[in-house]
Amino acid sequence: MRILTGLQATDYQIHIWNYFGAVKPMIDLANKFPDAEIFLFLAIMHSFNNIQEATILRRNSINILKLYAACGADLSRFMIYNPAEIPGHAQLNRILTCITNMGFMERMHSYKEALDKWKAKEINVGVFCYPILMAADILLYDTDLVPVGKDQKQHVEYARDIAMKFNNTFGETFKIPEPYIKSEVWLIMGIDGRKMSKSYNNYIWLLDDEKTILKRVKQIPTSTQTIEESKNPDECNVYAICKLFLTSEEDEMLRKRYLAWWLSYKEAKDYLYEKIIAFVQPIQKRYSEISDQEIIDIVEKNTKKVNELAQRKIKEIYKKVGFSL
Repeated sequence: MRILTGLQATDYQIHIWNYFGAVKPMIDLANKFPDAEIFLFLAIMHSFNNIQEATILRRNSINILKLYAACGADLSRFMIYNPAEIPGHAQLNRILTCITNMGFMERMHSYKEALDKWKAKEINVGVFCYPILMAADILLYDTDLVPVGKDQKQHVEYARDIAMKFNNTFGETFKIPEPYIKSEVWLIMGIDGRKMSKSYNNYIWLLDDEKTILKRVKQIPTSTQTIEESKNPDECNVYAICKLFLTSEEDEMLRKRYLAWWLSYKEAKDYLYEKIIAFVQPIQKRYSEISDQEIIDIVEKNTKKVNELAQRKIKEIYKKVGFSL
């Protein structure tokens, strides 16, 4: 079995939602299937849709990979590589672009979201074709499972549709991938009660210092209920974030405290702060021990290995479509 996922370098850091929505599910899958191949690619060509400054793109790419490693991605097992240096991704992207219809692409959520922000003429073509490049990233390696968040599920569905269209047209070539979604972390609330997102400025970074985390926790809005009143934990954003870090026993105990009397929101926030600090400190320590050069060397080595697989697949595809004379 081959499990594959990509990570974008549009940010310098990873926030809590990134961890529970993308990093942890990937690591859990790797542990669940100890014999599976784990492909983790740097979606640097996707990130180029938003960042065209070389120093920022390079810095973000290295740092995101360091954070993945600090969060528990096994560098000796995870095949971490850079598709931008593997010609097969661009080659397959061209072929898939030519067999994909405009109407099919215009239904894509990411394109509709871009239209909500900008006029159609202001959107770069890379944003419009983003799902096709992702399909190439996935299909090039006969992927079985693709861990994604709920907002990325449609991309895997598009990859499946494109693969089936190619197979029906040119003969059986691509394996049809399956999305893997951990439903309980589909939506993680930010400090303002909305989905945790950089665009809302409601996130907590994994590398934030204690002072910054405390400030963010204190900003979480709460109701006007007094300390004497019973409180519904499912209506409290402090609890919604806190339960991410709790064992089942700790969760049960905290819920009981909410439903009983004499729990102040200050106590709840202090407890959340302690849990976040206990969570991020080991990650920050591991992060400080990983050098940029270590990441660069690993990516370069793995990219060469993965390129060999991609070249073999491209030869098969080129023969099918008639590109090989």
